Amino acid sequence: MRAARDREERIRRALAELPQARATKARNGKDKDQARVSTTDPEARVMKMGDGGFRPAFNLQLATDTESRVIVGVGVTNSGSDKNQMEPMLEDVARRTGSRPREMLVDGGYTKLESIEKASEQGVTVYAPLPAPNKEGVDPHDPKRTDSPAVAAWRIRMDRAKSKEIYKERAATAETVNADLRTWRGLDRLVVRGIPKVTSVLLWAAITYNALHWSAATAVT
Repeated sequence: MRAARDREERIRRALAELPQARATKARNGKDKDQARVSTTDPEARVMKMGDGGFRPAFNLQLATDTESRVIVGVGVTNSGSDKNQMEPMLEDVARRTGSRPREMLVDGGYTKLESIEKASEQGVTVYAPLPAPNKEGVDPHDPKRTDSPAVAAWRIRMDRAKSKEIYKERAATAETVNADLRTWRGLDRLVVRGIPKVTSVLLWAAITYNALHWSAATAVT
């Protein structure tokens, strides 16, 4: 009876999450009727994995200082897209460190014009690759008539050799930190359910990484 009640509760929670999952599908231009939720973890969403498969998952976000290699921001969402994650991460970094970064290096999945504009309003310079143009012969670095000053500056900035060198720091920093947390901190597969518990696991992993990294960086030999 207890197992039946637990299953009934998970199904009830999954059905409650379904409208949100459908709305997300619709915002991304996809068939909302294809939205699925997990009865094992109703807050999780089916996402495409690195191996090409699809499984219930969470989108874990990290912000790392490129100089010290210390994690300065964390976030957990059940959205499979990164496009709306730049602004929440800037707020998280500001809350944890007391200030916003002067520059933010993000991959192409975060490229959203509104986010670039809002970051610029806060004094943050964004370095992000430009999406490929829809038409051949169009230079994506040329500002468009509809661009705001911040977006036009971003297009021009990403065509400069210095900006390309700066952007290389993203992969050298983010990928090594991500690999460390997946390989050594247990983030290759989550064993808890729900965003609050997943956030706790991510925070512990980040704290452990920072403590060990800082200890190694300040060790006297």
